[in-house]
Amino acid sequence: MRTWGHFRPSERTHAVRRTLDCAELDAAIENVHRAGIPGLFAEVRDGEQVWRGAAGVADTVTGRPVTADLRHRVGSVTKTFAAAAVLQQVEAGRIGLDAPIGRYLPELVPGERGDAITVRMLINHTSGLAEYLPYAYPSFKALPVVADTDPRSLDDHRFTRFDPVELIGRGVAAPAVGTPGAAPGVYSNTNYLLLAQLLEQVTGTTAEQCITRNVIERAGLRDTGFPAGPHVDGEHSQLYEAWFGMIDPPRDYSVYDMSFAGPSASLISTVADLNRFYRLLLAGEIVGLSSLAQMQRTGPVISQEGKPIDYGLGLYPMEGPGQGVFWGHGGTVWGGGTLAMIRADGERQMAVATNLQRWNRLDASGEPQPHAIDEALAMLHRVAMYG
Repeated sequence: MRTWGHFRPSERTHAVRRTLDCAELDAAIENVHRAGIPGLFAEVRDGEQVWRGAAGVADTVTGRPVTADLRHRVGSVTKTFAAAAVLQQVEAGRIGLDAPIGRYLPELVPGERGDAITVRMLINHTSGLAEYLPYAYPSFKALPVVADTDPRSLDDHRFTRFDPVELIGRGVAAPAVGTPGAAPGVYSNTNYLLLAQLLEQVTGTTAEQCITRNVIERAGLRDTGFPAGPHVDGEHSQLYEAWFGMIDPPRDYSVYDMSFAGPSASLISTVADLNRFYRLLLAGEIVGLSSLAQMQRTGPVISQEGKPIDYGLGLYPMEGPGQGVFWGHGGTVWGGGTLAMIRADGERQMAVATNLQRWNRLDASGEPQPHAIDEALAMLHRVAMYG
């Protein structure tokens, strides 16, 4: 995959406690850029010490450099925000975590399924409801068989304004991917669009307004919010989608109507805001500690990539060999990727954003091939979390 130049030295700040290896972080983030990511930026914290870094370009045409304070579409990191908003309503007695969704939204999940699927099952992806995206994007109909897809729908729906109720209907009408409550669950955005409708019903506002008021503003996040249209407000990077080598060179999808994802994956934020959010969440300042404990109860779920992961209520854990547990979420949009994780003790954390997605080309059997970016990113994560 083509790489771009225009290197920019990492930006960083230092505090009294020197527990971060800033030179190693500088090298690691540069190596991801050298491996093929046009641009990426990150913030890593350990106690009072903060490192911020950026490498590469935000625009491959102009050579404009990325900086660590750019706003970014964070994809499914939004799910932690949505889950926290739902749990706040559980704490207020307006939602029963183990109540059937049919009690609240019988018209969207009717009959026996509505009785069998609980709010908890929606949050932890054990509802058995299918992903709606292959049904909304015709050229992705063959998913998860990537080799039989093509990226035409990305362009066809760049400015499409989807109706969330229609998207939910597609997911509910599709063949079930599991029995409600059974393991493993299957990751599905249909679950979180339903949670958005649930929030709207019990609060009398849109889910976006509810999350903004009760989560984003409560956390004091100044650069985080939902998009009002297809553009990202404020300084941001272009977002380059390769779709497994089928778009070559990768195409910019930074201007895109995110109604296909809504409150499940459309949030815009910064790496600093994400770190602040997860820090406050694990401190019990967004939801109570009993709710946080519920969020950290995990079970097996099959990810969108078809891999088994442990998943809680809008959170999942990562753990290195002999290392402590980190909690957080990752996210992808067309062209953009994000990962935000925080150690269980709340001290060490990282948030990383990239402006290229699905860089792995397919081999003869249709499977994504390993790429140098994969190992470079994994090394950056290791240095940021455990270095």
